[in-house]
Amino acid sequence: MDDSLKFKETVLKYDYSYGTGISAYADDRISIQWNEYGEYKPVFMNEAGTETAGSDIPLSLIDPMMDESLNETEVGKELFGQLPDVKFHTRLGYYKDLYAGYVEEGNYRAQASSGGLGTWILKELFEKDLIDGVIHVKENNDPNNPALFHYDISRSIEEINQGAKTKYYPVEMSQVLQKIKETPGRYAIIGLPAYIFSVRLLARQDPVINERIKYAIGLICGHLKSARFADSIGWQLGFKPGDIKKIDFRKKLDHRPAHRYGVQVTGVINGETKTIIKPMKEIVGDNWGQGFFKVKASDYTDDVMNETADMTIGDAWLPEYTGESKGTNVLLVRHPEIAQIIKDGIADQKLRLDEIDSTKMIASQASHFRHTQDELGYRLWMRDKDSDWRPKKRIEASNKLPYIRKKIQDQREKLAKESHIHFKKAVDKDDLTYFTDQMAPLVKKYEQYYSYAYYMNQGIGTLAKKIARKIKS
Repeated sequence: MDDSLKFKETVLKYDYSYGTGISAYADDRISIQWNEYGEYKPVFMNEAGTETAGSDIPLSLIDPMMDESLNETEVGKELFGQLPDVKFHTRLGYYKDLYAGYVEEGNYRAQASSGGLGTWILKELFEKDLIDGVIHVKENNDPNNPALFHYDISRSIEEINQGAKTKYYPVEMSQVLQKIKETPGRYAIIGLPAYIFSVRLLARQDPVINERIKYAIGLICGHLKSARFADSIGWQLGFKPGDIKKIDFRKKLDHRPAHRYGVQVTGVINGETKTIIKPMKEIVGDNWGQGFFKVKASDYTDDVMNETADMTIGDAWLPEYTGESKGTNVLLVRHPEIAQIIKDGIADQKLRLDEIDSTKMIASQASHFRHTQDELGYRLWMRDKDSDWRPKKRIEASNKLPYIRKKIQDQREKLAKESHIHFKKAVDKDDLTYFTDQMAPLVKKYEQYYSYAYYMNQGIGTLAKKIARKIKS
């Protein structure tokens, strides 16, 4: 089968594309477009496998969902396996140093979603003349493009700082990669695991990209969201879909724990521009475990720690760090030059970091590891049971999961799928209540399953049986 046709008949047909834009960059027959649910998806502009232009880069080698591509462990070994003092952990990948802390220098921490280390390290690379530009996600100011954010290139400290903050929003890289190919220079890129890994696979096939992207900074994130996540938040604050101008998904709230952050939206209500802040816990769909507006491909990765990045940054979801509102990062370092910059930053008191061990690092992302690695086998088994094509992963398909955890997985899948469908209908009806009413019983069932799982873990058998009977009734 033709390489592009195989891509179409597997990844696209069964909806396993992350929407990174890598395929559109590599193959002239593909464009990356919004679908009806606010997700970026590759679209063939004519039939795959025809005689038209295309690319010399096989899609099967650069898309992480294709069976022919290398996996994260294999690419990580190529990049980091021969470094001195490198360690390997099946959960974390290769690494040199592990930390938890934040940036002491300037206002990097205040302007960040968490501890400020992502923007700070990009600034350091730029100031030390190790890069000429940063490829990162910024606000989209193009009035002809409805997307709130896009990948762009920053070439100054001021521009780099504008890319601070987490954006739970779909972006694609085809256009910015084309700019990199057309413009010589040394670049750093920052992104989620699917994006960094896709760039690493592309770099193995494209010598120009390989030569120009010098550093990859990785973020930890539970899953990708569609653009409807932002629309839903905005609508609940009074902004109709399409009327949002800006959104801050991680607004720090003074005197509240780090995980009790807010959301800030600016947009138009009845012809008047307004800015509204609300605690995220008051938003329907705030629970990350429920997976509202989740992109399907996110459920079929086994990479929690962005294993092919030179440095990985996440939130320190640990009790000793979540008590105050300013935010704290966990940090995993692989690249020796970045490792030295971090050590110098600690010595110069620009950074306040604690060394942690692998157990503590894994604990900081415990729920993520459970869903992404421990319970992935069940999701793969379900696809095999249904005789559906699915990507080959490092985790083996397995039905060996406790009953209640299976029910939680099934309900998460239903919540994600139904959130896309019901929100679109709500927009068509111009009725937000339709969406919240349709999702409420699904959320209630999810919460019942979680309560049952909690009591089972506590060993309170009688109460657990009572809840189980209620669930089945």
